[in-house]
Amino acid sequence: MSKPDVSVLFATYNEPQWLEWVLWGYATQTHKAFEVIVVDDGSRDDTRARIDALRPQMPYRLRHFWQPDEGYQKCKGMNRAILLAESDYLVFTDGDCIPRADFVARHLDLRERGRYLTGGYSKLPLGLSQRITREDILAGRATDYDWLAANGLERHTLKLRVKREWQRRLLDAITPVKPRLHGHNASAWKDDVVRVNGWDERMQYGGQDLELGERLNNLGIRGKTIRYSAICVHLEHKRGYMKPEMREKNDRIRAETRANRAAWTPYGIDTHLAECNVAE
Repeated sequence: MSKPDVSVLFATYNEPQWLEWVLWGYATQTHKAFEVIVVDDGSRDDTRARIDALRPQMPYRLRHFWQPDEGYQKCKGMNRAILLAESDYLVFTDGDCIPRADFVARHLDLRERGRYLTGGYSKLPLGLSQRITREDILAGRATDYDWLAANGLERHTLKLRVKREWQRRLLDAITPVKPRLHGHNASAWKDDVVRVNGWDERMQYGGQDLELGERLNNLGIRGKTIRYSAICVHLEHKRGYMKPEMREKNDRIRAETRANRAAWTPYGIDTHLAECNVAE
């Protein structure tokens, strides 16, 4: 099997239906030479069963890394998956974000040495999220503004409406939104992520992706906005793992990173160099 051009990494936790929709989204990609690694943060057996059933139907290599449920440990799982990734270039997203068909291609086309790419998502209401079917995803309707607006999307998000390449590039260039690394839609060179030692595993939900971007910035790897170029839609769901103390702890760690201009965390990838396994 040839080396993939890109490794797509995202976490999941007990949301097998949303996970399936995301995996079908990657089945529509115009760029074909990529792998997907699902970082499973302790889901029940039904998630593994769903992945195993879908794997033969997917036109890309689908890999599944599971770790025991020890609370919200996405950062630990992402670091392990980075070590497993076979590409030199990594795309980070979430297990509840359906990509538009050109999502992987746009990340590859716009990558640059010395930069990481960062975009956003268009958030769908719960009713619309539940209405989407596999056929809608395969036909491209699930990321089409007109169809979404006709089926319950109330926000007139410009990201979904921009059609022409020159418009996308212009809006990316002039947006006032600062390029901060958002884990639902970002990409970077693998060696850059390894140089900062990946995600800080002390961190749980809330800003852990931003902290990774801040360390990349401190290393000299600057953010590049692709808000209007690489598009995904976010499926709404409950977040039972969210706790206020998580964000408070994360905010303290981010403040330390900024104060010290730290480009390295001692709580990262290098703690897993001898322990990774993955189910194919």
